[in-house]
Amino acid sequence: MIAGVHKIGLASDHAGYYIKIAVRDFLAKWAPEVELIDYGTDSGSDSCDYPDFAHKLGDALDKGEVDMGVGVCGSGEGIQMALNKHRSVRAGLAWMPEIASLIRQHNNANVLVLPGRFVPVQEAQEMAEIFFSTDFEGGRHERRVRKIATDYGETLS
Repeated sequence: MIAGVHKIGLASDHAGYYIKIAVRDFLAKWAPEVELIDYGTDSGSDSCDYPDFAHKLGDALDKGEVDMGVGVCGSGEGIQMALNKHRSVRAGLAWMPEIASLIRQHNNANVLVLPGRFVPVQEAQEMAEIFFSTDFEGGRHERRVRKIATDYGETLS
């Protein structure tokens, strides 16, 4: 687990619901000391709009109510786009374990985004473990991460 992570927020639409639940259940066992906060949705069958749940998670990150997060929708693309509208969010889409590691190491991602329709449960859980146990490398990557925000003077957090 990443040092200093006390709360992880989770968000999904209906297409990502079952993967979100599988990741939530995994994290509850793997890191029982971390509080998990689910921002919805609460159904895998009732159609809903991914931005509604992405913005709840993004707002929580902006306000410091959670330290990191997991977002899931069918392709992962839509929820990632909505999450990345938030100033403090660096959401990275992972579809294989190596990507889950690299978005932490090189991009200092603070939200793992998964494509719910395209990854099996076991692989989603593996990617969550890798993501939350991988540290940001810093160094040459710090300069690049600072340039992601519209204000290049932003600090890394």
